[in-house]
Amino acid sequence: MKIKSFLAKPFASYIHAKIRRGSLSALADQDAILKELLSEGKATAFGKEHRLDAVSDYAGFRQAVPIRDYEGLKSYIEKIKDGKHNILWKGKPIYLAKTSGTTSGVKYIPISKDSISNHINTARNALLCYMAESGNTAFANGKLIFLSGSPELERIAGIPTGRLSGIVNHHIPSYLRRNQLPTYETNCIEDWETKLDAIVKETISQDMTLISGIPPWVQMYFDRLEEKSGKKVGELFPKFSVMVHGGVAFEPYKGKLLQSIGRSIDTIETFPASEGFFAFQDTMKEEGLLLNTASGIFFEFVPAAEIFNENPTRLSLHDVKVGENYALIVNSNAGLWGYNIGDTVKFVSTNPYRIVVTGRIKHFISAFGEHVIAEEVEQSLLKAAADEGIRITEFTVAPMVQQGEGKSYHEWFIEFEEEPRDLDAFAEKVDNTLRQKNIYYDDLIRGNILQPLKIAVVQKSGFVEYMKSIGKLGGQNKVPRLSNDRKIAAALEQWTKQLTSR
Repeated sequence: MKIKSFLAKPFASYIHAKIRRGSLSALADQDAILKELLSEGKATAFGKEHRLDAVSDYAGFRQAVPIRDYEGLKSYIEKIKDGKHNILWKGKPIYLAKTSGTTSGVKYIPISKDSISNHINTARNALLCYMAESGNTAFANGKLIFLSGSPELERIAGIPTGRLSGIVNHHIPSYLRRNQLPTYETNCIEDWETKLDAIVKETISQDMTLISGIPPWVQMYFDRLEEKSGKKVGELFPKFSVMVHGGVAFEPYKGKLLQSIGRSIDTIETFPASEGFFAFQDTMKEEGLLLNTASGIFFEFVPAAEIFNENPTRLSLHDVKVGENYALIVNSNAGLWGYNIGDTVKFVSTNPYRIVVTGRIKHFISAFGEHVIAEEVEQSLLKAAADEGIRITEFTVAPMVQQGEGKSYHEWFIEFEEEPRDLDAFAEKVDNTLRQKNIYYDDLIRGNILQPLKIAVVQKSGFVEYMKSIGKLGGQNKVPRLSNDRKIAAALEQWTKQLTSR
């Protein structure tokens, strides 16, 4: 046994036991974090403006701190970028995480000296929990790849600024850095396809044991490896045993990824964002991700249907229910207050508190009052694909509003790994399942307001070409599952082949 895997065993057992104990004190930990945030935050510019010194409990906090998105905090961020101290949190951030926003353009999310451990330790804890439960520590001896953004950082008001994955890259422990691929120089390449070719060249002959990244970009890496070697990834890397993924729902990509590997491997799901590392898979035996309740973040939950209300219901962890769809609101020791991150989650357990990510608040279709969400479309498509024994590469859905004759419908742009034998029958299966999952959609079909959905088949690599055309190929970029307009649909039409006739 090599030294790294040998030393990992007792440490993994220690951390795993600590996390298990912590999951039992989640409510008390959340209460304590709120008190700590208020204690530190009252001396900041934000805290003074919102009278945090007069707040003593959660009820008072809800009254004092409104829910905001990035635009609501942007004036404070701009002061930080101007070099001012003690704005959202004590002192200055040690980093600004640069991320793309759909309405705000580029966003700059503060990371403080107090919050950086949330990003670093949670990723570590996910691996250690896996080690403790599975007994697999051997992967620590091989080569590890983290498909990430560039680690090169610019400076704004003296604050290092860049992509979160690039920031985290600077904090990889030295005992793992010797195992890490690609090299720093390759990681700094900005153009994704050039970078991917360099990654393949560096890794194709290595002893890869762990691969981590957002599923669609991992799939591109796998495809390129197969093209170069003529082998399945699992044959090329016989000791490859763990894949870490996050950023998008895994299920739509799972079939094709495993086909590319050619054998089963263990997977670890995570829920990281620039605003914090919110949850991670702590066990392979239960559904869901363990909420990170003792890591500097106080969580709030708003029923998803109320998130755009003027005064929505706001719940702490004390009052959440299994099966409800909530918008996730965070307050953190990075200086985020009442921050709506844009994701929706659903609790699958409250003992301990485990969640699944159900979609994005702004990624839904309600052009006709149906309010179809990402979880519903993903499950409907995957069920039909499983029944047909086919795999989906990528997809997105948009409304088609008919101005003249004929009823409107949902148009599904789907890139298939292999197309169904009968596209009309496949579309009918997807539509029927979606009707079962969403009563509003079903009512619109029954009332002849909408036609059943139609499928536009996207040619091979069509979604890759689309992402390339808008300058968002690779890195942390993702194709939205749902839109309320046809911007994405219109752009994709040049890569479509056929439409169901239903």
